[in-house]
Formats: sequence, C-alpha cells, structure tokens
Amino acid sequence: MIEHAEVAMAPRTKTYLALARLGYWGLWLLIPLWLLWLAPATYGSTSQVTGNKLISTALLWLPLWLPMYGIIRGKAYTFAWANFIVMIYFLHSLTNLWVSSGLYQLLSLIELVLASIMFIGCTYFARYRGIELGLKIPKLKDDPRQ
Repeated sequence: MIEHAEVAMAPRTKTYLALARLGYWGLWLLIPLWLLWLAPATYGSTSQVTGNKLISTALLWLPLWLPMYGIIRGKAYTFAWANFIVMIYFLHSLTNLWVSSGLYQLLSLIELVLASIMFIGCTYFARYRGIELGLKIPKLKDDPRQ
C-alpha cells in the first residue's frame, strides 16, 4: 500500500493547500488580535470587560484549534471538514459587516476575505488531493444496497 506522503502533489493542489493555509493562519492570528487588542467588545459593566474579552476570544478562537494538526500535516480529510468550522467566521463577519461601523467593519471585511480564502482553498485542496490519493465518496447510484 502506498503511503499518502509518497503520492506526489500536483502544482494546482499545492496552490490550494497554500490558499487554505493562508486563510486558516490569517484567521488564527486575526481573532485574538481583534478581540483582545485591536477592537475588544465592551459590553457589560467595566468589571466584566476583561472576562467578556476572554470569553469572546475563547468562543471564536478555540474552534480554529480543532483542525490545526491536520492542516499542518496536509491531511485532505481535515481540510474537508474544516469547511464546517469556517462557516462560523463567515457568519461572524457578515453579521458584523451588517451591524458595525469603523474599525469593526474593517476587521469584519478582513475576516470575510480570510474565511473565503480558507473555504476555497480547503474545498479544492480536499477535492484534488483526494483524487490524487484515490480517495472518493461512492456515488449513491453505485451503492450495492439499493
């Protein structure tokens, strides 16, 4: 059996891998910078602001830690399911674009661009790398149980 690392990666696949990683690491850096230093949320009383910053950061940053190992290792399956996680950032950015102004809106636009880059990169990397590795999801019409 051929190991996955031994299967050559096409240039197109490498491009999508780089895009996915660029979007991922961009989000990974943006979220804590945004929520802790650049424009932290200031809801609640002054004594609660620090706790609110930490909770907001945890809720938005921790999901990005889940696919980290597979993204570093270049595992096609991880890139496929990481698209579910990137939807959090699409929704967060679109909501903030709608309701915010100023720096919040700019940071939301950056988040939307990074989430879009990650989504496109993950989608096509998973697809093309899966084809290179011979991985595929069987089509419903080919299911022998029907």
